Amino acid sequence: MNHKDTAQRIIDLKNADLELRDRLVQNGQLGDGYNEEMAELHTKNAKILNDIIDTIGYPTIDKVGKEASEAAWLVIQHSIGQPGFMKKCMELLDKAVNENKAEPIHLAYLADRIAAFEGQPQRYGTQFDWDENGELSPKLFDDLAKVNQRRKSIGLNTLEEQTLIMRRQAENENHFPPTGLEKRKQEFDQWRKKVGWTK
Repeated sequence: MNHKDTAQRIIDLKNADLELRDRLVQNGQLGDGYNEEMAELHTKNAKILNDIIDTIGYPTIDKVGKEASEAAWLVIQHSIGQPGFMKKCMELLDKAVNENKAEPIHLAYLADRIAAFEGQPQRYGTQFDWDENGELSPKLFDDLAKVNQRRKSIGLNTLEEQTLIMRRQAENENHFPPTGLEKRKQEFDQWRKKVGWTK
């Protein structure tokens, strides 16, 4: 079945997301809490994509093509205010990966993101945040050797290599550690509770 129009709609969602992110980076508005305009766009995109998924199922490569399938994953990754939607997508993506219809790397990133928001250890170490020394570091993960083994099994570099890349990228985008890390952590915990990541 051809889902060409649907594929374009998904790509448009991703483009709107990235355009807003670029604008916020340019204006130095990214990095100090969850930007309100971005939160609204992420929620809107999640709703549209959820309707698409309810209609055609998970947007796998065989249904919508590689570009739109990647775009769908990015929209899901950014739907951080919608825990139910992200978990639903993770189950569907897991099934698609088992059927060789989606990328294992996408599943690793999504599973890690959900674990990080729930305060659980990551399995692949894909999620980063500022640590108490003001350095960008992987969020809680289980065991470094196992993490690197899992990363290698799906074609990712080592966690040590990725940490250097993430720090360099933050520097290039003028993304510096926020002031008041303790206050930021409290606000983050309140937000997680409010949207339903934690009780």
